[in-house]
Parts: sequence; C-alpha cells; structure tokens
Amino acid sequence: MARSEITAAPQSAPLAARAAAELLGTAALVAIVVGSGIQATGLTRDVGVQLLANSLATVFGLGILILLLGPVSGAHFNPVVTLAEWWTGRRGGAGVGVGARGVAVYVPAQFVGATAGAVLADAMFGEPLVKWSTHDRSAGHLLLGEVVATAGLVLLIFGLARTDRLRFAPVAVASYIGAAYWFTSSTSFANPAVTVGRTFSDTFAGIAPGSVPGFIGAQLVGGAVGLALVALIFVRGRPVG
Repeated sequence: MARSEITAAPQSAPLAARAAAELLGTAALVAIVVGSGIQATGLTRDVGVQLLANSLATVFGLGILILLLGPVSGAHFNPVVTLAEWWTGRRGGAGVGVGARGVAVYVPAQFVGATAGAVLADAMFGEPLVKWSTHDRSAGHLLLGEVVATAGLVLLIFGLARTDRLRFAPVAVASYIGAAYWFTSSTSFANPAVTVGRTFSDTFAGIAPGSVPGFIGAQLVGGAVGLALVALIFVRGRPVG
C-alpha cells in the first residue's frame, strides 16, 4: 500500500508544498473557528445561537479545506491525525503513511498555522492580536468529551481509509466535527494545534492556557483509543462470515 491513509497520494507533492498546505489549512481552520466565534458573540447573546453559528461555519470551512488541500498534504491539520498516520505506517511497513521526516515537518507547521490563524481572526475583528483566553475548560467531564471527540475522529478517518472510502472524507469529517460540537461536552476541539491556537484569543472560542495540557493529554488518549477501535473493527485480510 503506497498511498497515505488520508488521501490517495499526497507523497507526490514535495515536502515543502505539503508543509505549506498544512500550515495554511490549519491557519484557515483556526481563523474560521475563532472568527465565527467573534462574529457570533457580536450578533447575539444567546449562547445556543452562538454555538450554532460557530459550528456551521466550521463544518463548511473544514469541508472546503479538506477538499482543496487533501490532494496535496492529506489535509491533516491536526497533530493527532499526523501521529496516528505515522503509527499506522510504522506498523504497516515501509511506504505506508507519513514518515518520521514528514511528522517533524507537519506538526510544527500545524502549530504555527494555528497560532497565525488565531492572530489573523483577532486582527480582522479589531481585537488585540494576542490576548490570552480566560475561558477555563479544565473540568473532568470536558476532558472526557475530548477523549470521545478525538477517538471518534480517528476512527472515522482511518475507518474510511481501511474501507477505501476516503473520497467521502470532506463531507464525512466535516459532518462529524459539526455533530461533535453538540454531542460532546467540550465542543470537540479534538486537535492539539487548534487547542493551542485558541489560547491566543479571549473570545467565545478561546481556551485558557492552563486548560491546554489537560486537553492535549485527553486528545492523545483519544487518538490511541481511536486507533485501537480501528484495529478491532476494521480487520484486514479476514473474510466476512
């Protein structure tokens, strides 16, 4: 299997182009999340309507970004997805997934992009470019929500890969994130880079820096759970009986 787990053949693009796609895609994703949060809070005081606006913008924006940049980099925009693909490639043999060099380039690009996206959103709405969020998200039930959200995301992406249905990823992944906004207590960050980026904006979509380690830890646990579920459910080479 010479293709990536996420798209048909992102390795055909130079590593620099793939890194640029990951940086740009993650920046755009965070700008969408933070910007729509700022816009929503300026239009209504109803928290439910704010969340609806934020989730809809994220669904549409994420779907477009995956469709556009997936053929270049795989459209990870997420260190957990990158690490999960590296792990499955390591387990599956040479030529599968993103290698160690790709991880070393993708992950920093994602974190830089997330930070740039938050700053850009603040700039577009006349907010301070860097204002640390005061939105505490450290409660245990929120961390459980992040485990569930991230496990579901990894299960979806790699389940699609195992069943050769990655052509549906733009719709499927965006739809899942939109649903997880509402069915998880944490509103489904499910992404360490996005989590860090959202600390730079003291807005509806922000997260206090002190809450970040717990969220990232929960996301890594969720990624491991998701991969375990993929291995359990999508077993290769066995006939259906």
